[in-house]
Amino acid sequence: MTMTAIIEKDGDTYVALCPEVDVASQGATREAARQNLREAVELFLESASAAEVESRLPSDISIEPLEVSLG
Repeated sequence: MTMTAIIEKDGDTYVALCPEVDVASQGATREAARQNLREAVELFLESASAAEVESRLPSDISIEPLEVSLG
């Protein structure tokens, strides 16, 4: 299954979020944050009930560029 990882630097650490299931993690490096997020999502999918997983997985999601104007 392919999901999304949003990773951003926050001070000295990297914070990672998987928006499809609303699970987050962090790490000292970008790759550590990605790996920790993968582990957190896998643990969630293994331990959550089928109803909980289903309620978090969106039925229709898209990630698209959004153009905005500055000032």
